[in-house]
Amino acid sequence: MMRREFFRRTCLEVLRAALICAALCLAGEALFAVFIRAFAPSYAVIAGVNAAIESAGAFAACALSVRRERALFKGLAAGALCVICDTLVFGMIGGAIALTAFFTLKLLLGAVCGGLGALLGSNLRRE
Repeated sequence: MMRREFFRRTCLEVLRAALICAALCLAGEALFAVFIRAFAPSYAVIAGVNAAIESAGAFAACALSVRRERALFKGLAAGALCVICDTLVFGMIGGAIALTAFFTLKLLLGAVCGGLGALLGSNLRRE
């Protein structure tokens, strides 16, 4: 019975982190869109900044929503799910989803940032 409750709580924490990350990334991308409109940077700059926004969003979302118990593994899963959700959301907005080798790098970076954010958040939080 306890395993089922732990699994349910873990899934809710990971899903909450993904939703918070999606909201943070949408806000960050909206702010960055103003910069893009004004200065028209190259695609490499846009892709790099998007990856940085996703990674920062995964870190912050996992730090805010993942609890202490097995925080690293929850953060890794939540960070990867954050990147997948953001890719799907921006694919729906833009009309196309491009799964390239850069996506794999963003997925790994999001998972690592999510894991680190979860560790930091769980150590700073008093339960």
